[in-house]
Parts: sequence; structure tokens; C-alpha cells
Amino acid sequence: MTNLTTMDSPSFGAHLWRVTRARFGGNNFLLLITIILFAGMYLFGSVVYSSKNFGTLNSFFDMLNSNSALIVLAAGMTMVLISGGIDISVGAQIAMYCMMFAYFMEHQFVNAYVMILVVLITGIVFGLIQGVLVAYFDIQPFIVTLAGMFLARGMTAMISPQTISITNKDFMALAKFQIKFPFGGYTNAAGVYQQPFIYLHVVLALVALIALYMVMTWSKFGRSVYAVGGSEQSAKLMGLNVRRTKMMVYVVNGFLAAFAGFLFCLFSPGGAVEKAPAYEMYAIAAAVIGGAMFTGGVGNILGSVFGVLVQSTIIKFVNFNGTLSNGWPEVIRAAIMSFFIILQSVFTYVRKRRE
Repeated sequence: MTNLTTMDSPSFGAHLWRVTRARFGGNNFLLLITIILFAGMYLFGSVVYSSKNFGTLNSFFDMLNSNSALIVLAAGMTMVLISGGIDISVGAQIAMYCMMFAYFMEHQFVNAYVMILVVLITGIVFGLIQGVLVAYFDIQPFIVTLAGMFLARGMTAMISPQTISITNKDFMALAKFQIKFPFGGYTNAAGVYQQPFIYLHVVLALVALIALYMVMTWSKFGRSVYAVGGSEQSAKLMGLNVRRTKMMVYVVNGFLAAFAGFLFCLFSPGGAVEKAPAYEMYAIAAAVIGGAMFTGGVGNILGSVFGVLVQSTIIKFVNFNGTLSNGWPEVIRAAIMSFFIILQSVFTYVRKRRE
């Protein structure tokens, strides 16, 4: 009787609200909104397009299989935005790394695993150069990474202006490797059972995502990134090395961009000058939809994957409908981004009022 009275009392409701606010306040509040948005959109699609198997495990895995590189890019972009910076060179970097894979493996016959190592080291060096210019030369991140974008696209064309397909056996074995699930499939109209599966590059992307989440959540580096993004002056007063932290953000992001280039090349084996067009913008959109703020100091790495899934669900709506223009995904993406930017402004206003 006492327990029922306690649960019905106003104090229980107030306690529940305090727990919820503490649990999903700050960085997690915007993430919660994103998760609710994705769940609502996916549920809507599952009902409306149930006859087309929208809500099947196969359909969900298709979104992951198509976006493994973007998940890694968005996670890295979230980290950069948390630090108060931005990196618009990552899409061009993907094109450069794919061309490196294609040219050196197909024309110079370099071992696939050696090329993976070379590409990752190149990404670290690329990020280091950008990080030094941002952190130690105090050049605006947008200007530095804009130059990086032009450099990467130019280098792609210099390596080879022609499209090169990858046929390397070791690389293609990695690209085709599937992890199949013995449940959740369906039988299509032709009577063929469709078994759900994910590619190896999806697993690698999720491992990178979880690793970055752990670093940003529990490491000294992660806490420093949040502190620097929140207020550089306060971070300096706390004794943090702001310049080194900002530089390391771009080094890590350079590594992640190279890793994303490897994953993108597994998904689309080949090199081309115009590969991964506008991928830097899709990564920024995913990071913002996932809860990262342009003002810095706020964001959740896990939000990036939901930001990618929201965008992928929009594209899926258009594809499953079959009558809508291909321009609709961009229009809806713009509307959702505008909603989250407005939401962030309200969030910032409320936070300042509390302070």
C-alpha cells in the first residue's frame, strides 16, 4: 500500500523527471531526439511499405551495407565539431584514397595489405598537416580544410584522371566477405529466400565507431576535446594543452577519413576523380542530426550513426515510393537539418539561462 501511494504521489513524478533529465540531459538530449525521429520514420516506413518488406532485417542491413564509410566519416566529424572545428576535406580524401588503392594495386601491383597501411599512414599525415595549421598557425579550420579538399581532389586527378576498377584478389576477398544471419529473412515474390547479411566493412565501421565513442567518453583526450570545444579559455585555465588537443583532433580525423576511404573502396571497388561527391556535407549533416553543435562542446559519437540512418531512411522512402523526384531526399535532409539547428539554438538558450 505504501509503495502504491509513493508511486502515485507528485514526488514520484518529480523524481522520475529528474532522473530522465539527468539521463538524457546535456549531450544525450539531442541524441534522444534523433533516436526518436529515426524510430518514428522507420516504423512509418515499415507500416506504409510493409508489402515491399521495408521493415525487414534485410532492409535495415542494406542501409548499413551502403553507408559504412559515411558512419565512420560522421563519427569523426562529430568529434571535430565537438572540438569547435570543422573538416570539409573528408569527401575529397575518400576519392584520393580510393584512387591510391586502385592505381597502386592495379598498375603497380602493390600488395593489398601494404596499401591499407600506406593509406592509413597517409591519412594521419594529412590530418597532422591540417591540425598543425589550425592549432599552431591559428588559421580558420574552414579555410585549412577547404585547401585540403582542393589538394585531395587535385592529387586524385594527378594519380590518374581515368577511372580504375579494382580486381586485386586479396582486396576483393575482403570486399565480398559476408556475415550471414540465420534469422530475420523473408521469401520474395519469386519464392527465393532472402537471407540477411552484412559485409565485413560494416563490422569494421561499427568497431571504429565504438572505439571512438569509448575514447571520447572515458579517456583524458575525449574530456579535453569537450572542454576545448566548450570554452578554450576555460580549458587553458584548467591546465589543458589546447593547441595539442586541437591538433590531435585533426590527426585522429585524418586517420578516420583514410579508414573510411578503405571502407568506401570495399563497398565500391575502384578509383575515380569524382568519387564520393558531397560526402563531407553528408557527414556534417549526420553529425548535426546526431546532436553535434557547430558552437562546439556538445555532441555524442553514437548520434552520428543515427544521423546516417535518418538520412538513409529518407532515401529509402523515395526509392520505395517510386514516383517521387530524386531531389526529395535533399529537400527533406535540409528540412531536418533546419529543425535540428533550431532545436540546438533553443537548447543553447536554455543552457545559458540556467547558467
